[in-house]
Amino acid sequence: MKYLKWIVLSLVLLGLAFLFYNWNPATNSLLPQCVWHKTTGTYCPGCGSQRAFYNVLHFNFSKAIQQNALFVIVGIFVVYNLIIVGINKLFKTSFTNYLNHKKFVLIVIIVALLFFILRNLPIYPFTLLAPS
Repeated sequence: MKYLKWIVLSLVLLGLAFLFYNWNPATNSLLPQCVWHKTTGTYCPGCGSQRAFYNVLHFNFSKAIQQNALFVIVGIFVVYNLIIVGINKLFKTSFTNYLNHKKFVLIVIIVALLFFILRNLPIYPFTLLAPS
């Protein structure tokens, strides 16, 4: 029972990875579209993340960055966090997790807001931040 939530979470993540690996969101309408973009015509910080995830699963990192650079950067932080937490739990170590800082969440929110604003500016080089 202790590990049930981790087993369920792992199965859900594996299912999502299987779905995104096999169905390209750029060519398949099975996956939902961004409500924000459909409503306002502007790109939210998450726009392009489905296509970016598909490209990451296929090891096409340049295309993933073209779709949503913030998603790729946050993904690196998530993997780092999982590795540190996993190593500390498995081996009973106490490696410092630099993401457990008081201001980290605030920094992420500020970066996401800046990304949201900049990717909607119709000026080069900010147009490169919009999903292609």
